Amino acid sequence: MFRAQWMFELAPGMSSSGLEPLPCRASSRGPGVKSVDGRGKQEIAKEEKAKELFLKAVEEERNGALYEAIKFYRLAMQLVPDIEFKITYTRSPDGDGVGKRCVEDNKEDDKMADLLSDFQQQLTLQESPVKLCQPEVDVSQTHISVLPMEVLMYIFRWVVSSDLDLRSLEQLSLVCRGFYICARDPEIWHQVCLKIWGRSCNKLVPYASWREMFLERPRVRFDGVYISKTKYIRQGEQSLDGFYRAWHQVEYYRYLRFFPDGQVMMLTTPEDPQSIVPRLRTKNTRTDAILLGHYRLSQEMDNQTKVFAVLMKKKEEKPIDYHKYRYFRRVPVQETDHSFHVGLQLCSSGRQRFNKLVWVHHSCHITYKSTGETAVTTFDIDKMYSPLFFARVKSFTAFSEKPL
Repeated sequence: MFRAQWMFELAPGMSSSGLEPLPCRASSRGPGVKSVDGRGKQEIAKEEKAKELFLKAVEEERNGALYEAIKFYRLAMQLVPDIEFKITYTRSPDGDGVGKRCVEDNKEDDKMADLLSDFQQQLTLQESPVKLCQPEVDVSQTHISVLPMEVLMYIFRWVVSSDLDLRSLEQLSLVCRGFYICARDPEIWHQVCLKIWGRSCNKLVPYASWREMFLERPRVRFDGVYISKTKYIRQGEQSLDGFYRAWHQVEYYRYLRFFPDGQVMMLTTPEDPQSIVPRLRTKNTRTDAILLGHYRLSQEMDNQTKVFAVLMKKKEEKPIDYHKYRYFRRVPVQETDHSFHVGLQLCSSGRQRFNKLVWVHHSCHITYKSTGETAVTTFDIDKMYSPLFFARVKSFTAFSEKPL
């Protein structure tokens, strides 16, 4: 009886002093039933205390006091291990209505299917004369919004540049609503598509816009290098005593760099990308073993896009040493031109798009200048021709030489 009365005094709902408990009346249920009721009330009190500690921990975490929050979380879970599932939040535990805002944002996304038209409508409804952007603070200098639309669009074409730096254009569109509208100008994206696919993109169908064509239609990428790494084991020369034979592991790389004007560079070398990639920044590289040529995109009947390129070694004019053959009869050497024909299939792998090139064809054409005859040697595409994967290089689009 004493123990049950003591637990009843600890239960919530007692007076502030806790010294005046309600009289314990005798019951026909007996002392065993009263003991069970006391244990239930003790569990309720423990759960209430755990809830209080857990909510306090949530508040500390929201305020950034993580160490204090961990301390209260631990105390709450020591009382009731699964306390977090027994709490009914009156507001979102994320604080400041973040969850509510997310729901509202999703509703807004459903309503705002076309962000471009929404921004244009907002600018049209402004009371002041329509301007692409407004200065955030009062400035004494002339603001960029004063410029005519033609001048501003010319600046945007400089941002895109002849290297088709569309990544910089997208970053520029994040400045304000007006810049977002300018960055979605159909004329800019139409010129970009014409520069990539030429006359084959006269029709917009089946795409909704020129920008969608640029994003969805298969194309090679210009802001980096396609790289492949090949390894194989080569048998070495046998030792003099015949007891062992050396084996060598050969490792080399292939690099392909495409340019918007239709030119392409290819280099095969054992040097790693860290030392080679900076040399491929421009077409006027001084690397001797590099091959230069032109490429084109081809849409096959099986709905697969292939890249065909013809490359030749850089021609270097060497002065003829006439003194060397002054007293000897010079034997004429038959001059030849070597060209390499490459066929690659454009694919996507992982989360990136158009970042993989699979070998389809590789041949060498030797043309004899004296007779005009051409000898063709076709190479078998085997495991030595590993796919090339794209790697973006930030420095390739750091400067703008001329506008789009």
